[in-house]
Amino acid sequence: MRKQYVILSVLAVLAIASLAVAVNSRRAAPRKALDLVLADAEFGSQVLPVLQKNCWDCHGDGARKGDVNFDGHTNIHTLLADRRLWERVLHTVKTGEMPPKKRQTQPTAGERTNLVAWLDRTLFPVDPEHPDPGRVTLRRLNRVEYDNTIRDLVGVDFQPAADFPQDDVGYGFDNIGDVLSLPPILIERYLKAAEAILDEALVTGPLPTVARRFDPGRLEGHGGSESLATLGSNGEMSLRYEAKVPSEYLIRVQAYGDQAGPDKVLMAVNADGKELERYEVRRTRGNSKAYEHRAFLSPGSHRIGVAFLNDYYKESTVEETGPKGRKTQKKKIEDRNLQVEFVEVVGPFTNTVPELPESHRRIFFRQPGPKTTNEVAKEILARFAGRAFRRPASVEEVARLMTLFQQAQGGGDNFETSVRHALTAVLVSPHFLFRGELQSDPDNPNAVHRINDHALASRLSYFLWSSMPDETLFRLAEKGSLRNNLAGEVRRMLADPKSKALVDNFAGQWLQLRTMEIITPDAKMFPEFDERLRASARRETEMLFEHILKQDRPLTELIDADYTFVDGRLARHYGLEGVAGDDFVKVSLKGTPRAGLLTHASFLALTSNPNRTSPVKRGKWILENILATPPPPPPPGVPPLEAKELKGTLRQRMDAHRDNPMCASCHAKMDPIGFAFEHFDAIGRYREKDGTEPIDASGVLESGEPFDGHRAFGNLISGSKREDFIRCVVEKMFTYALGRGLEYYDRPAVEAACKELSANGLRFSTLIDGVVRSVPFQYRRGDGDPLLAGDTR
Repeated sequence: MRKQYVILSVLAVLAIASLAVAVNSRRAAPRKALDLVLADAEFGSQVLPVLQKNCWDCHGDGARKGDVNFDGHTNIHTLLADRRLWERVLHTVKTGEMPPKKRQTQPTAGERTNLVAWLDRTLFPVDPEHPDPGRVTLRRLNRVEYDNTIRDLVGVDFQPAADFPQDDVGYGFDNIGDVLSLPPILIERYLKAAEAILDEALVTGPLPTVARRFDPGRLEGHGGSESLATLGSNGEMSLRYEAKVPSEYLIRVQAYGDQAGPDKVLMAVNADGKELERYEVRRTRGNSKAYEHRAFLSPGSHRIGVAFLNDYYKESTVEETGPKGRKTQKKKIEDRNLQVEFVEVVGPFTNTVPELPESHRRIFFRQPGPKTTNEVAKEILARFAGRAFRRPASVEEVARLMTLFQQAQGGGDNFETSVRHALTAVLVSPHFLFRGELQSDPDNPNAVHRINDHALASRLSYFLWSSMPDETLFRLAEKGSLRNNLAGEVRRMLADPKSKALVDNFAGQWLQLRTMEIITPDAKMFPEFDERLRASARRETEMLFEHILKQDRPLTELIDADYTFVDGRLARHYGLEGVAGDDFVKVSLKGTPRAGLLTHASFLALTSNPNRTSPVKRGKWILENILATPPPPPPPGVPPLEAKELKGTLRQRMDAHRDNPMCASCHAKMDPIGFAFEHFDAIGRYREKDGTEPIDASGVLESGEPFDGHRAFGNLISGSKREDFIRCVVEKMFTYALGRGLEYYDRPAVEAACKELSANGLRFSTLIDGVVRSVPFQYRRGDGDPLLAGDTR
């Protein structure tokens, strides 16, 4: 019977027609349609000849240097169909990057000016008086947003989205509407998750025996990652488990050890500070084992701990014989660690009905009387649906939910179980699963609307918290006063612990820190790179970003900060003294070769190959994520850098690689930047030599600025390249906040935010304020191309 009601719930809610949502409407002044005949004539007579004279030898008549070819772009229609290419052309011509300076024949100053002006006004017209806010595709909650929303909606903190398929990534982020597809398996998982959520949150009878799994990301006190919990020294990792009834519970720890020294890893399972049982962990990586203990737990919150009892660490020097009998001295590290893949608590094993948890009382905030059953159910469902949909539920929506409730009542279910059927429908409703902002005239690109306060609250909360609005935001939205209190709300939200989501999800993807989970330095060449170092390196960069965010420091401190955050493991890796243990502390970098995130082990390791540094990867990463000038993709057929064929230092081999004309143009951008960081090896250790040769970290940017080493290059970013860096951060933040890629019509908003940042000391709060007050964040329009739509009055 229950399954039938669930299916009915899904079908009923999916059948709900799209409902009109009140919006504050503003009709944009009509944009003038592009005169295609005139534009085509101008292109043929004024633009195409300049391109053929200056660009065709590399990008026409079949030539495709830098993966750019103009053969198919011979009229205005083909240009409009490929605006992204011509946006690149506009940028490179405007900055003087193209044609290359070494080319003898250059366009005149007038030709360059006219070409830039024509491209700008014809393909990328921007009207500051009537800005185009763009349009965000209806998008579903990604996995992180789903988990966080359930936490804040229902009051249960576990990870129901753990079984969902991985989210696709677009423009560097996993919250982009255009790529968040809905595979059929996800619909099934939504239904399963809704059942699990309500099982956890509500009490409708004796509790079933369930297994609750705690992945490393939910374990506290370890130095590992979100996929593997590591204890590198004696200590304890722990979790909080809420036992709802007195019963036995099974505690299961899936673990193995990094074995070193004469003894095997020794582990203990604890509950509330009391040791329950200890185990000799004999298994190693790839062959973990489940260690189990049954313990009686009274109702309430319990601290379940997993302790590492016999740390061992030893460094020594060994002599190895290489090719031709050559003997070398190599450092050997023996390091015993406890590795935990997950902890699971299974139970309860009893038929006792538990006390009502806070999550139950939150939903059932009223109890029905003999004559108020329908009234109370309606109030409960209206409130829950309004929070779940992030806007007031309509009369029609509540009526449909009440139909499900009454069907269950007619089938003999009690009040709580009947309400639960309707709650299940809410949790699989498109209005919960998708972030939608319905508007009138949705297919008219000239119909621009200011989003209502509920939509603004939702945009704000998912931007800063990756979760739903809280009660304060809902209250302001219901009064229509959120915009009047926007600055104060932003400050409040950034001070809230939930703003850690901006570190995890924005910084974690912009700076590609999530990639730290999958890098694999060569174990023989870098034996000291272990799971604890991997996690510590990632955490260092997260803490720097979080510090600059929370303390409202200038954004340039990401590049030139003379301080960082380290634990004992990372301090030893950097050669810093006076830091021990697993706790991170702020330390000065004055007098050391490090400054800013570009000297963090995270960046240096994730931009290296398993067995050596990669100036190409490091240079490309900086161009894409720091300077907002990504290089074009390599042309097909480019040969790899083969160490067996090219001899000498890495710089000498790269110089030989650039002798290939197919490689030279792109590598001239990437390689000098990457070589600035050659003093750091593939796992971020400082060094003076590459093999036996002194390192040459000097270079010249393609724009002509010389530098010698990573510090001088960092000074360039904070100096002459500061505008590029600020524009990059602003563009990344807008992309993440809006959930879409940026377009040419977003230029006024980006430029305004950059200008305001420069005028206010580059403070982080100014960046956030600039985004949330911008036209793209506050408004939306109908679908289509305004340039071609014309006057719609």
